Amino acid sequence: MQLSETFAQIKSLKQKVFQTRDIVTFLDITVTTASKALARLAKQGHLIQLRHGLWMLPETINLFALPEQLTAPFPSYVSLQSALYYHGMIEQIPEIVYAVSLHRTKIFKTPIATISIHHLATTFYFGYIIENGVKIATPEKALLDFFYLHPTKSRWFTALPELKIPKTFDYDLCCKWLQKIPSISRKVMVENQLRTNAIL
Repeated sequence: MQLSETFAQIKSLKQKVFQTRDIVTFLDITVTTASKALARLAKQGHLIQLRHGLWMLPETINLFALPEQLTAPFPSYVSLQSALYYHGMIEQIPEIVYAVSLHRTKIFKTPIATISIHHLATTFYFGYIIENGVKIATPEKALLDFFYLHPTKSRWFTALPELKIPKTFDYDLCCKWLQKIPSISRKVMVENQLRTNAIL
């Protein structure tokens, strides 16, 4: 099969993101053949390789959709600095797309963006909305997630630029969600951060 025909078949799948094994099954070819064809298409700029065995079409790029694609089958949602900027709470544009997940903490360096994934306890994984098919933390949860991760070794969450709290910010909801932090010491630490930043 010609490379151009292979690409046409891939586009006919109408999948924004797909795995090598999807192409193996769809085209009934070997893993080796599929891998070589996909690599050649990526080299020509027709595809983007997100990680080993995971590909996407360039015209479907939505940076905020990448975290959950990369952490699958574990769920994730955009949060932290990325969500705070999205909601207009900080002015500095993050150079990295930040997300929280049930996946382990990991940094994915793709050709189009660096995606920083940070693990949350299952009991603290909530508080997101879905916009344009993408999960993104609410203003309240994005702030809580940031302070929740404050003590991590990366030191990416030690300080925030000046915060702008939107008029729609739900202080009561923020306090309610604060109580869902499973660790007492972590809960006290987050509460202190909220008070220091005049949120409570």
